[in-house]
Amino acid sequence: MNILAKILVSGLAVFITAYLLPGVTIDGYITALIVGVVLALLNTIVKPILIILTIPATILSLGLFLFVINAIIIMLADNLVGGFEVRNFWWALLFSIILSLVNSIFDQTDSSKKNKNINE
Repeated sequence: MNILAKILVSGLAVFITAYLLPGVTIDGYITALIVGVVLALLNTIVKPILIILTIPATILSLGLFLFVINAIIIMLADNLVGGFEVRNFWWALLFSIILSLVNSIFDQTDSSKKNKNINE
């Protein structure tokens, strides 16, 4: 059940982020859910491989190259999911930053509810 809730929250975060950015278009909430699932899969499978392959660039950039890896993951999701379009690399970079912020807001409210339940 927890995985389903995370997918729904991720889809909502993708939908909100696409709404905020004019360089990103999405057909609807179902497409946002699919993008959320694809991003989760890409972050689980492809991202660790990219991180290992780009360790020197990540170290030299003091970790800023991880933003580039996130943008590449967004561009891969753009190619895999129909109905989801990111205009270029810079919009993908901005999308990944805002998506991270929106996800952290949702995670923060979720963890505060858990802490409230634990304290009661």
